[in-house]
Amino acid sequence: MGFFLAPEVVALGVEVAILAIGGLRNQRSSPAFDAIFAERTAAIAAGAKLEDLSSDPILRGFRELHDAIKRSNSRFVAAPENLLRLLLQRGAAPRVNLLVDIYNLVSLRTRLALGAHDLAKLEGDVALRLSRGGEKFHPLGLAEPTRVGPGEYGYFDAAEVICRLEVRQAEKTKVTEKTTDAFFIVQGNRRTSPSLVREAVDELVHLVATHCMGEARIIHLPG
Repeated sequence: MGFFLAPEVVALGVEVAILAIGGLRNQRSSPAFDAIFAERTAAIAAGAKLEDLSSDPILRGFRELHDAIKRSNSRFVAAPENLLRLLLQRGAAPRVNLLVDIYNLVSLRTRLALGAHDLAKLEGDVALRLSRGGEKFHPLGLAEPTRVGPGEYGYFDAAEVICRLEVRQAEKTKVTEKTTDAFFIVQGNRRTSPSLVREAVDELVHLVATHCMGEARIIHLPG
């Protein structure tokens, strides 16, 4: 896959890394990763409070991004903030499958927005650009697609939106236990450094290689 990063999105302060990992062996879970996930999420929960999320600088950076494109922060909550709220409110983070759980764990630790998309379900190359208005978006887990308005940053393949802001991924490209090749997004904002994004990439690649096999190829790094 090719990747295009629009200058107008860079100007907003989006920091992003893109990588592809092939030859994956995804599965529902594994005892080895279950132990890591439980230990690390417990430590994250112990070191965080719900009332502190509003002042967390990285999460604030995502809200500032939404302000810049005039999107409601009550309606559009960045994925890492939503994950942290779920962890703190429920005492446990959601589990989906190994690949998803791995990138969610990295997201919880770093407050960066991470996601993965099944390469076999992509149509053409991927662009991180501003919407023109009217593009199709079928949110993950919902029955019907919708349309996005103009001026909204997101990830697009040749046919539709595959990730809206860093808030919601698309049903079409969701990662399942049958996924063998995926591309991953690691996204920050003006309040994150390129080095933090690169650190998250390194952690992601290590965990995926350890628990899901696969070989990584870096497509784009910030800075």
